[in-house]
Formats: sequence, structure tokens, C-alpha cells
Amino acid sequence: MTDDLAEVAADAYPRIVAALIRVTGDWTLAEDCAQEALALAVRRWPREGRPANPGGWLMTVARNRAIDALRRASVERRKLEELATLAPTAREGPETMGEEAVDDRLRLVFTCCHPALALEARVALTLRTVCGVPTADIARAFLVTEATMTRRLTRAKKKIAEAGIPYRVPGGAALAERLPGVLAVLYLLFTQGYNADGRPAFAREAIRLARLLRLLMPGQVEVSALLALFLLQDSRRDARRDAEGGLLPLDRQDRSRWDRSAIAEGLDLLAGIDEDGPYGLQARIAACHATAPSPSDTDWPRIARCYDELARIRSTPVVELNRAVAHGYAHGPAAGLALLAGARAGGALDGHPLALAAEADLTARSGDRDRAAALFRRAAAAAHSEPERRALLDRADEHSRQEPDRP
Repeated sequence: MTDDLAEVAADAYPRIVAALIRVTGDWTLAEDCAQEALALAVRRWPREGRPANPGGWLMTVARNRAIDALRRASVERRKLEELATLAPTAREGPETMGEEAVDDRLRLVFTCCHPALALEARVALTLRTVCGVPTADIARAFLVTEATMTRRLTRAKKKIAEAGIPYRVPGGAALAERLPGVLAVLYLLFTQGYNADGRPAFAREAIRLARLLRLLMPGQVEVSALLALFLLQDSRRDARRDAEGGLLPLDRQDRSRWDRSAIAEGLDLLAGIDEDGPYGLQARIAACHATAPSPSDTDWPRIARCYDELARIRSTPVVELNRAVAHGYAHGPAAGLALLAGARAGGALDGHPLALAAEADLTARSGDRDRAAALFRRAAAAAHSEPERRALLDRADEHSRQEPDRP
């Protein structure tokens, strides 16, 4: 698949699958038809050229495949009529939030996040069906084989069918019950798009779905906080690469390239939040970076306090790692290294590239550049993406070239 088609597929595949599931109720049929449309595009577009409306082309092919399949199966007339009128380019708008105006993918997210499914199954099913993440990539994320993940996804879809889980956004208490799982999935979706080798379309989709969710649930502060976090993080996207495409750490980015409108929107959302939960605290941290005119102006003590509170209510190895870095900048590298040692005590961060890079950075700031260079190289060897690996090796080279500190 060419890069051009891959980008179209990342955007169109979830739309097609969600629309076909809404009409047919058949998850396997929806995914099979979407895959067949992509396969046909791979064969025909290089020869015939990319169509003017590639997403509409794919939707039309997938819809026609579904119609053919349902005719062969002699499915009732109503489904065939709905499929026949399914507009390939129609986009439901967020201006009214009745059941029929809620975006197909938002319905699909809530269906995937039904509490009848195990949390791992909810995340995996959403990544596969809503986001179009390949099963092999999901398997790697969960540290299982592709065959194992395929079986888990099949069982999850079968459970949805057997339990009669409706394809809709729930109301009342069920909506609040389902919300934490939905927020977690959107967070993972954004992360998939914002990572060094991620797909920007995933991050854009997470932001779009977060906006829809906020319109649906305007009183839920963590929904607003999550959207604020996405906007503040994504505001830096254009500044994260140098002219050669290499990754730039936060302190080396050209802040004039940050998206000020996204920052302003994120700050406005935070201004309306009185009590912070996990996403609110992360958004406050992002806001500290977004509002600092320069790296030296960053309010690291406040960031450290935010991480202290975040660790109190949701302690994870990654939170503890980031807390150590924040304290290292707020209170000196020795304080950061001490917290980092504590975060590693359980073994969850053993060999983790971010933990090695954090130790390298704090070690460099303490004056031991030789050890820092060695740690950066270890982090590079463990990195999960080529852009991260190159950036870490560049940091190692910088410290190897520098003269040692003199007493």
C-alpha cells in the first residue's frame, strides 16, 4: 500500500466500518467489505489514478460489496434499502445531538466500550474497529501473538452480537458508567497519532471525537479536560521536527511555530474547570509548557506539584517516571534521580527507553556526560521507532563531543 493510499485508508476505513455496522449490524461483514474496497484500490488506483473523492470511492465500493453479500444471504429488504441509500460522502454534523445526529464512530466507540467486555477487549476492539489499527500492531502492544489477538477480537465481536449490545450512545446512568472507558480509548487513540512514528490522522480523529463527546456531555469536566489536553499537546505538532525530519525535544522547538489558536482554546477549556481529575492535571501540565515563553521560563515547580497529585490519584510507572523528571528540573537532578530509582523499584521500567532517556538527561545535568552518553545509546537501542532512535543517538553524540565539566 502506497503512503498516499495508507493515509486515505487511515481516515476512511473507520468511517466505512462504522457506517456499515450501523446499517447491517454485522461487524465481520463491515470489516470484510472495507478491506475489499482497500484491496481494490491497491490494484486499480496505481493504474487508473486516484479518484477525485477517494473516501467516497471506497465507501461506494464497500457499500456495493455489502449489498451483494446481503442479497446472497437473502437478508430482509429494509437493510438492503438502507445500504442502497447510504451516502458515500455524507458527514453527520455535531450541531444537533439527537441519536440520529451522533457520529457513527462515536456510537461505535461506546459499543466497543460496553462494560460487558473486559477492559483489554474494549481497548483492542476500539483500536481495531474505530481506528483501523492493524491486528498485528495491537498484538505487539498487548505482548501477544497476532493469532491470539485475532481470537480475542473475534470473541469480543461475538459477545456483542450474542448479548444484543445496542449500537448507540447510551443515556442516563449508563452513559456515566461507560464514560471512563471511552475517555481512555480516546486518549490511546490520540497517543497513537502523536507518537514519533504515529499517524497524524489518529490524533485528529481523537480531537474530533472528543469535541463530539463534549457536545454530548457538556457537564463532564474530564471530557473538557481531555479535549484541552489534546489541543495543548497537538499545538506543538509542526515544531516537533527539524528541517531534516528529525525529532526535536520540547526545549529545542521553535515556539513561534506552535499553534496559538489551539493553545488558546485549550486554556479556555481549562478556565472552566474547578476540580481536576487525571486528565485535568495532565492538561494543566501541558498548559505550563504551552504558556512558557522559553524553556527557562517553564514553571517546573508547578508541574512537579501536578505530578505529585496525579501520582496520588492514578499512580502508574509512566506517571512516576514523568514525576521524577519534573522534580529533577524543579529541585535539581539529584532529586529527580532519587525519584527515578524509586519508580524503577517494581521492575516495570526495566529497559524502557523513556526511563533510560530520563536518567541520561538527569545524569547529564548533574555533570556526568560520559555516563549520560552511554545511557542515551542504551535508550536508542531500546527505542520503538526510528525517529526516536535517531534523536537519542544525536543526544549521545552531543555529550560525547562536549568537554567534561572542570572543577
